[in-house]
Amino acid sequence: MEYPAGQFWVTCPVRLSLQAEGVGSRNMEDDASLKFRQQLLLLHENLVAEDVAALKFLCTDLLPFKKLENVKSAVDIFQLLMAEEYLNEEDTFLLAELLYRIKCYSLLKKLGYTKEKVQECLHEKGKVSPYRQMLYELSENITGDMLKDIIFLLQNCLPRRQITLSALELLILLEKQGLLTENNVQILEDICMNVSPDLLETVSCYKRAKVSLPQQENTLPIKESSLFRTGDIRVFTSRQETSIKSVGSNIDDNKAANLTQGFSEMNLELPGEFSNVENESKMTSYKMDGPHRGFCLVINNVEFDGSLQERKGSCKDAEELERVFTWLGLDVRTYKNLTSWEIKDLMRTWQHLQDHKDRDCFICCILSHGESGAIYGKDEELVSIRMIMSHFTAKQCPQLFEKPKLFFIQACQGKEIQRPVYVEADAQIPELPTMQQSFSPSESIPEEADFLLGMATIDGYASFRHIQQGAWYIQSLCSKLQLLVPRS
Repeated sequence: MEYPAGQFWVTCPVRLSLQAEGVGSRNMEDDASLKFRQQLLLLHENLVAEDVAALKFLCTDLLPFKKLENVKSAVDIFQLLMAEEYLNEEDTFLLAELLYRIKCYSLLKKLGYTKEKVQECLHEKGKVSPYRQMLYELSENITGDMLKDIIFLLQNCLPRRQITLSALELLILLEKQGLLTENNVQILEDICMNVSPDLLETVSCYKRAKVSLPQQENTLPIKESSLFRTGDIRVFTSRQETSIKSVGSNIDDNKAANLTQGFSEMNLELPGEFSNVENESKMTSYKMDGPHRGFCLVINNVEFDGSLQERKGSCKDAEELERVFTWLGLDVRTYKNLTSWEIKDLMRTWQHLQDHKDRDCFICCILSHGESGAIYGKDEELVSIRMIMSHFTAKQCPQLFEKPKLFFIQACQGKEIQRPVYVEADAQIPELPTMQQSFSPSESIPEEADFLLGMATIDGYASFRHIQQGAWYIQSLCSKLQLLVPRS
């Protein structure tokens, strides 16, 4: 068929144009893909072996484990992420998150991100689980000497053949053997207790995040006549009463938590389910005949940097504790408004104090806001009660070996209300119904001998404080110590 010349020249350029657009589109896609892979290759060239191992570990919950075992380079990880549709030209956030987690902040700009931008998006787009984050953070804080100690402690759990393990490889091995899971980190707690109590805070933070929400103080109307109508301090009798927890699950000489001479008559009767002493007649006494009775620390956090309210009346408690324990012959040191780091540093300072060897006991009183298993520093960061106490175990503080170590905590351990009392709470009382925390109180206590932990409330519940006369628990404690404990 013949076409007039004019018609041909109208039709032909259109066809050529469409073909050119198709080719151009493919070229643009190819260019974008090439540029993306060039970015990945550039990242690969800037990541060392330790970085690759960290990326591999953080991807454990996202990628098939058998494929991860064969990873040798960052490129291998990138290819796996792309195969699982976690990574492509249009979405590079997971890779940015991984680089952020391993603190390769300078490489983020190669993906078009900044450290601040990643932080903003983590809440909605983050894929690395809190469990994996916790394990990685823990591994970063394990020194070479600590790792040797850990491997020695876990000899029965490790392969008999002699192999050199990194901290990350050790954690993976524990996971393979089922000794470590997202819901069971007990083996980590045991390791930290024996090797370095400071590591315990990382594990404790992870556990708290799983079971509780941050809490702050809320003021309730006050009715003074109802506050001090009882003078009893009971031991684990009901939710309406204060609690004293005895931590002596492995007391060597059947020593119980009754202090003699200085504290000789302070006998605490514990129900069988909370005491490992089979017969009261078997209880013996701690020697209190040294040249000095001991030290008593009082940490009184009244004011906080953020949203937590001022703890009115707490200074009254601190003054009463100082008066009573001085009367009992102890050297009292009071600290006010300490941050979380200052509390940790203070514990380390007193842990290494050589003067403990000439003292009969050690007492620590903490007055602050709190939540399950922890207390707040002035900076509104949590400090694990268990971590605080673990500084003074026989291993960590041999000068206090076989000597009584008493800790008294005035702080909320949750947000449940034990009963309607018109006082002020040391935690936020939410307007909506709260969930009962199924959390064992013993998880806040190191399993070591010669410890006693007295708390103003049971786990999961709020504690109360009068804004002028002080806390119900502390005032009753001081009253009974003065009434029932002889000074001779």
